[in-house]
Amino acid sequence: SSALSRLLVTVERYPELKSNAAFQELRVQLEGCENRIAIARNRYIKTVQEYNTYIRQFPQMVWVWILGYKPKAQYTVADEAAITTP
Repeated sequence: SSALSRLLVTVERYPELKSNAAFQELRVQLEGCENRIAIARNRYIKTVQEYNTYIRQFPQMVWVWILGYKPKAQYTVADEAAITTP
């Protein structure tokens, strides 16, 4: 009984946890950052694909050869499955 009363007193004295709300807000912000990164990564990949296709077409091939342009490398990650899941 005395242990139970000490536990209740301890719980009552413990301040209300507002960190839970702050943690939830942080999670929402992190999810937003992850989404923006994924969008930017996909735009980069698409742009590189378009560029590489463009410089391989006939009229551009001449200028590419003269000016020494090279195809751009695609975005790669060692563990690509890790970046697809939030």
